[in-house]
Amino acid sequence: MLQSWRGRFAVSSKGPRDLVTEADLASQTEIRQLVTSAFPDFGFEGEESLPGASDAEQEHAVRWVVDPLDGTTNYVHGYPAYCVSVALAEGDRLLVGAIYDPVANECFTARAGHGAWLNGSRLRVTATEEPTEALAAISFPAQSERDSLAVRDFLAVLPHLRAVRRSGSSALNLAYLAAGRLDAFWARRIASWDVAAGLLLVQEAGGFTAPLIPPGSPGGEPGETVPLANPAFLAASTAPLLVTLRDLMTAG
Repeated sequence: MLQSWRGRFAVSSKGPRDLVTEADLASQTEIRQLVTSAFPDFGFEGEESLPGASDAEQEHAVRWVVDPLDGTTNYVHGYPAYCVSVALAEGDRLLVGAIYDPVANECFTARAGHGAWLNGSRLRVTATEEPTEALAAISFPAQSERDSLAVRDFLAVLPHLRAVRRSGSSALNLAYLAAGRLDAFWARRIASWDVAAGLLLVQEAGGFTAPLIPPGSPGGEPGETVPLANPAFLAASTAPLLVTLRDLMTAG
């Protein structure tokens, strides 16, 4: 669906923003139809508001959490880092997740207690424990002030990492962490549909996730549940790496 809309960009009189909105809606409409027809008792929480979607659907205890297009700016520019993310959650407990990259034709899937997979091959995170050996991904909000927590986190951690990447797709960052292509990823401000499937992928590939706590606050331990209503989080391939990065970000 997303790839078919990409082909219309060059021949349409509409602006890229309008086309992406239509592509987003078309993708989510298709996903909603598929999952709600197969599982009519489950709720549905998506990034886009759809005609006929009710508040009760989103408030259902067991619900699909869907991002029909993660990496919108990349998609507009034809930069190959965008995907579709679909998860099933019961409250904050993640049950299944799938992230599909239509450019690379890579489908990352996970089921709670049953592991994580890429096109049928088992996934496993790296064994990296030291930041100096870690390749990390970061996520900045679209508008980040110089004194924001997101920038502060970046500056606190940057001198200690081997290298940093910013792909523009939170879902793919988590999928790559699960696949051993990255060692860590964090986000201060993010939506549930951006990360629900990816958090489960990391956990089922042997990695660790935790809420990203405000500086000076207790908590943020490896394995602590990330609240989907406000999923600020830190994810890493190993518990020692997560703790070290957390302490760097929350010091002082």
